[in-house]
Amino acid sequence: MNQVPAPPNSTVMRYRDGNAAALTALLAKFGLVISEVPVDQAIPGSFWGDEEAGLLGSTVLVRADTPLHSVLHEACHCICMDEARRARLDTNAGGDYEEENAVCYLQILLAGEIPGFGRDRMMADMDAWGYGFRLGSARAWFERDAEDAREWLCKAGLLTATGKPTFNKRQAD
Repeated sequence: MNQVPAPPNSTVMRYRDGNAAALTALLAKFGLVISEVPVDQAIPGSFWGDEEAGLLGSTVLVRADTPLHSVLHEACHCICMDEARRARLDTNAGGDYEEENAVCYLQILLAGEIPGFGRDRMMADMDAWGYGFRLGSARAWFERDAEDAREWLCKAGLLTATGKPTFNKRQAD
């Protein structure tokens, strides 16, 4: 999976258009907080720059124009990393290929917890933004090629055996 920033005129759902209260409550279940940055300022902790969400410790930094998929993607990096990496988290989440796949899978699952956004919109926005999947789309990957991501999340204690989020953060490797 590769992520390439889309042009600013992309039609993806933005933080300003989403259900901020539901997103804030969802991330709070993981001990994460959202901090909004004025739209005319750079987002601290943003790996990709521009309007992409940033990570500093347990804080996900956003602007009104930050895509919701970016907010959840960065939050899921924090959720999926072990305690040692989370303790020093500043901008670059790091991780390996398997963890990146787990992050993408979890962001799709968690999108279903946000009224007015949901899994279908998340997958469409991931495709529109330029995430690249072997089967050509986020939906095809999620439905037919993501068993390794599900297994990783279960082993890390982030999904139940039935595929439901546990709302825990990964503890150790």
